[in-house]
Amino acid sequence: MITLYTAATPNGHKVSVALEEMGLSYEVRALDLMKGEQKQEWFLKICPNGRIPAIEDDGFPVFESGAILVYLAEKTGMLLPTDVKGRSRVLQWLMFQMSGIGPMMGQANVFFRYFPEKIKPAIDRYQGEVRRLFGVLDRQLADHEYLAGDYSIADIATWCWTRTARWSGVDPEPFVHMTRWHEAIKARPAVQRGLAVPEPVRETMSEEEAEAFSRAARRLVETGRAEGSA
Repeated sequence: MITLYTAATPNGHKVSVALEEMGLSYEVRALDLMKGEQKQEWFLKICPNGRIPAIEDDGFPVFESGAILVYLAEKTGMLLPTDVKGRSRVLQWLMFQMSGIGPMMGQANVFFRYFPEKIKPAIDRYQGEVRRLFGVLDRQLADHEYLAGDYSIADIATWCWTRTARWSGVDPEPFVHMTRWHEAIKARPAVQRGLAVPEPVRETMSEEEAEAFSRAARRLVETGRAEGSA
């Protein structure tokens, strides 16, 4: 049995969506990032980096969301081609998400939403980089239905971040091909099930809810416990 250690973040959703798409049985253990559960000693034995998501597959621990996706794809033979070039294409786009989309959107979130001071050059820097990366995606999706051929773990990983663009203060609408791709993935039943793990999330929050969440996240930034997912 697979145990998924997670929270309702883009990185957490990558793994729950993949598990649903692959039809794997799993149990969920939700961690409270605001209370720092991801830094407790028991969890550090599973994930030395102290971030969600992580899994245990019959006692075998796997951490880092991209590594988990590859592990599950290889375990099931799904969502990752087995031929060398097809596999490489998927892994290239997965690495693009892991090294670019996730970190840049994460920094945009910190400076736009959570940082105690509004440092405009930092906000402009990271939002600008998010837009540049969205442009890369948009060009790829202009003549590809999915990022690397067939629907794959690269699409899951990237979509779970790009769907939150407005939280980073970036308007996704100018990226028409990315928007088309976004809506196609959003319509998949397994994706909707994965987004409800560990709890249902809404597309939008009220201003009051957004500010309450931002205040809580701001406290994590101030105490150095931010970035609880990887």
